[in-house]
Amino acid sequence: MFRAKARLLPALLPMMAAACSTAGSYPSLGLRDFERIDGSATPVAGVAELPAPPLPPASADLVTRLDGLVAVARDADLQFQTNRPAAERAVAAAGGIASDSWSSASVALARLESSRSSAMEALADLDALYVDARTAAPLEETPSAKAIAAARDQVDGLVAAQDKVIEGLAARLPG
Repeated sequence: MFRAKARLLPALLPMMAAACSTAGSYPSLGLRDFERIDGSATPVAGVAELPAPPLPPASADLVTRLDGLVAVARDADLQFQTNRPAAERAVAAAGGIASDSWSSASVALARLESSRSSAMEALADLDALYVDARTAAPLEETPSAKAIAAARDQVDGLVAAQDKVIEGLAARLPG
């Protein structure tokens, strides 16, 4: 029975296609009169433009959070500066690759890198806050975005200085 229906299918397809193409008028896909734009983009004469109202200052909560993130970065920098002399001495005394002195220098360098992790986390949080502030008002620099950018610049300066020290020590380490 299935085979009989399958044989009739090719014969029925042209008839079904012909039924779909009935003669008649279809609506045009072109623009209709009410879809056309009329008028001009000239401003109304005699209407003075009002200045934009001043933006509110950054909220107290935001300022407190920014101060906290900068403080975390400064604490991390203090720990970094505390660990720096030991890392410099260890790198200066490092012997060949895989020697005990080289291993000690590698560990001291790793300790130095790890002491800046809190500063990098604070920088990442500041980056996220800045992106949120700029996304909320992409066309203007709000007081909140300015405050975040200032805090971010402080922390970025600390991290950049730490990066420079670590790169210099790593370059001096044999291997």
